[in-house]
Order: sequence, then C-alpha cells, then structure tokens
Amino acid sequence: MSNAIQPNLAYSVFPPSTTHDHDVPLVFDSPHSGTRYPADFQHSVDPLILRRAEDTHVDALYGAAPALGATLLAANFPRSYIDANRSLLDIDPALLDSPWPGPIKVSRKTEKGIGLVWRLLDTGEPIYARQLSVAEVQSRIAKCYAPYHKAVRDAINSAHKHYGAVWHINCHSMPATSSIISEEGPGVARADFVLGDRDGTTCSPAFTTFIAVVLKEMGYDVRINDPYKGVELVRAYSDPKQNKHSIQIEVNRRLYMNEETREPNGNFNKLQQDITRLVEEVAAYAHDNMPGHQHHQDCGHDHHHHDHGHAHGSSEEKKHGHKHDH
Repeated sequence: MSNAIQPNLAYSVFPPSTTHDHDVPLVFDSPHSGTRYPADFQHSVDPLILRRAEDTHVDALYGAAPALGATLLAANFPRSYIDANRSLLDIDPALLDSPWPGPIKVSRKTEKGIGLVWRLLDTGEPIYARQLSVAEVQSRIAKCYAPYHKAVRDAINSAHKHYGAVWHINCHSMPATSSIISEEGPGVARADFVLGDRDGTTCSPAFTTFIAVVLKEMGYDVRINDPYKGVELVRAYSDPKQNKHSIQIEVNRRLYMNEETREPNGNFNKLQQDITRLVEEVAAYAHDNMPGHQHHQDCGHDHHHHDHGHAHGSSEEKKHGHKHDH
C-alpha cells in the first residue's frame, strides 16, 4: 500500500471494446475505488481503518461496461488522499499549517472533516497527527485530482460531441449503516441502492426513474436523493437541457463485501451480474434516446429493455478488458 503514484497513474480508462457492435454515449466513473497509496501520504491512522474510506471493488462491479459499448474510468489514488468528488473550493483550513492562497467555500462535508482532503474518517478519528502544508495539497491536486477530472470531462464531452447527448453514471458504494458524521445520525440502515441527481437537477427525471425501475424489478430496495444527492462529479459536468445527464449510484457494501476486511463476500458475483444487467439496460436506454435515433429493424440494436430473463456470462467474462493507465 506504499506504491507511489506517478503523474501518469492518476486513473485508468477502459474504452469501449472493439468487439462490441457499436459504442454508446455512456460514461461510468469510479472516483473512490483507488487502492494505490502514495509514499508521501504520511497518515497516522491504521491502514486497514483508513481503507474504510474506499469504495473498494466498485470499478470491478461495473467492469462489463466497456464490453457493452461504454467508457469506464477509475481513480487509482485513494479517496482519503484527495477526494475527486469534492469541489476545489472545499478546503479545510483546520487541516493546513498556513493560510490557503486561493478562494475557499467551506461545505457541510468540510465542516465534518471530509472535504477535498479529509481530516477525519467517518468514525471521527483523525487521519493525521500533523497539519498539511499548502504545497502538499497543491501537489495532490496537480497529480491526482486534476488529471482525473480532465479524463471524466473529456470522456463526457467527447461522447456528447459525437452523439449529441451523453449519460454519465458516477459509481460509488456506501457503508451498510450510517456513521456519527452522517446527516441522518449513526446506526441507520441504508437501502440497497441510492440514486442521486441533486434533486432532479443533473439529469432528466425519466433517466432517474428508469434506473430505479430496473433495480426494483431485480428485487432491490432503492431510494432517491436519500441520504445521498450527488456531489461534485455529477454537478460539474451535467447539463440536462443540453442533453448531458449525470447521476450518482451508491450500492450498499453489505451486498458484496466484508466491510472490515474489504474482501468480496459470497454475494459478489450475483451483484456483479445484476449490475452488468443494469449496464445493459442503461446502454440500451442511451442508444435509444440519442438525438435522431429511430427504432427500425436494421439499427443494430435489440429493443428489450425489460426482458430480464436473458442469460449472463461467467464472472470471468465480466472482468476488465485491456487497461490503459494515464
């Protein structure tokens, strides 16, 4: 866990597979599944406890996306090092040993110690036994945050330019129960999935409803904007009026892993298969809702959004294809 992050290893991109019939204007990004802990982190908390901040394995859960014509991006750096789903204004003055030279806009997340660079874990435990220098935070922005955001922005803009529309899914996982810093207070059991569209501002209501229905038909408990509404990555690059739709999906960690050890549990393969089915449905939705798309026999696409009886390949077939580090 001490692998240093090089400037070209901020993220991995999995482009649409060349074996797929057609690409779709669909982008998935997993900003919190990174597990490469840099040597200059210098945290004081136990590494295994620190890993509880990770959305471990989320990139693998969505690993079939490229084979279905979508782009998948995944951060390699850990969320606790710098959080790609925060605004650059989300600076925590209490974490720094000198004043920040730029503008600051403290959010509720920052007040709870989980701003752009986390000061606390969600248990309330301090991550550091020191304050950070301004130069440290600026370095983390330059080598991790900025390249990741550029990659997401470029993927979204490229699809939008080519197709005239784009659907972006920001992929996360959540603890099974709320913590002491959660808005709802500690110990509240979470739903299986939480969809966040910032109260209907980051994507069309139809898209949110579509995903909710697909998941509910698979037997999952789904909530919308409760307790997660979506943060920076869906806010920054969405514009529903311009056909740029972004939604955040949180999946309950109890469905696929041991939260203490971070190891996949016995239900991992089933959840992965169900998420692959969700990706299939969303890819069909994106294809069918592209501007100018006509439903006709030779469009090269099967229109069977809710035929949930079709077979799925093995878990081996769902692993990532060729990986490109950037």
